[in-house]
Amino acid sequence: MTTPRIALCLTGGGLTGALYQISALAALEDGLEGFSATGCSLYVGVGAGAPIAAALAGGASVQRMYRAFLDPADDYFPLQRGHLLKMDLDEWRRTITSAWSAVRVGASSLMARAPSPGDLLEQLDRFNDSLPAGVFTLDAFEHLLEEAFFRRDVPNHFRSMPRALRIPAYELDTGERVVFGAPGADDAPVARACAASMAFPPFYSPVRIAGRHYLSGSVGAVAHVDVALAEEVDAVLVVNPLVTIRTSGAVPTGHGAGGSLRDKGLIWIHEQASRIAATRRFEERIGAVTQKVIVVAPEPDETSLFLHHPGSARSRRGLLEAVYRRTRERLASTLGASPRAARAAGLALREDDG
Repeated sequence: MTTPRIALCLTGGGLTGALYQISALAALEDGLEGFSATGCSLYVGVGAGAPIAAALAGGASVQRMYRAFLDPADDYFPLQRGHLLKMDLDEWRRTITSAWSAVRVGASSLMARAPSPGDLLEQLDRFNDSLPAGVFTLDAFEHLLEEAFFRRDVPNHFRSMPRALRIPAYELDTGERVVFGAPGADDAPVARACAASMAFPPFYSPVRIAGRHYLSGSVGAVAHVDVALAEEVDAVLVVNPLVTIRTSGAVPTGHGAGGSLRDKGLIWIHEQASRIAATRRFEERIGAVTQKVIVVAPEPDETSLFLHHPGSARSRRGLLEAVYRRTRERLASTLGASPRAARAAGLALREDDG
């Protein structure tokens, strides 16, 4: 009997999204016959899902990842705040130099004549073009990923991966999608491609690869299921935490409990807007191929878990354990929602989950 070809697609969603994916995959591995997170034929990683997909394609254990994030003392993947929130100093230096030049030119122009409202707007445009390309850089995260790959014997080159790996990103100056790892786009280091797929504007500066600049794969499609289907797999398993957050009751904020996401400020409003758009795009694209796709995603009452800061060990552990438990509880309904895809993938409940 031929072994089913399963593609695993992991989407974005930031650090909480990555934690969701790791716990959900650990639950699937424990609860399903015929599924191993490192036994898929193809891995597609987008945004925060890219480094997880790369690790799995390279043979890293999802159970080991799950245990590592449960224990704050475990140094399996020593991620720190600074790896993701490192200021892009080169961009800020360029901004300061450009802004100072705009001030000098603008002041000279305005002093030479009585300024009109149009003149003032023209000088303001100079400042707009002086803004940085991104607030933070992913260079530190890329170096961390390289070191983690080296320690865990995960190749940093696509052609050396034991399993096929695809990492979509968008080229900044053309808007075209590039699928790193596909034939003709497999020269970039894997860690660099992961950083490119994570570079979501305006927080992160675009990532330069071979003279071109790239944005996150999440700015276009959500799961890039078409990448998997193009390689003639039997079924596609999508783990997608990038869904709309639905609040109920108190909303945790840094200044006490709030009643709305509005109380968490600009960044969280932007986050919710991105999730709303992503949810709509995902639903539209999955609808056309639903018979070949199994989707694992949070239920509406689970999304409030994402509101707690994952930098807190207690919040992180609570998220991991809750997602693992609820994913196990919903295994039957998950397979039941896509019976044809489940059969094609050869997936069934283990006896103790039946």
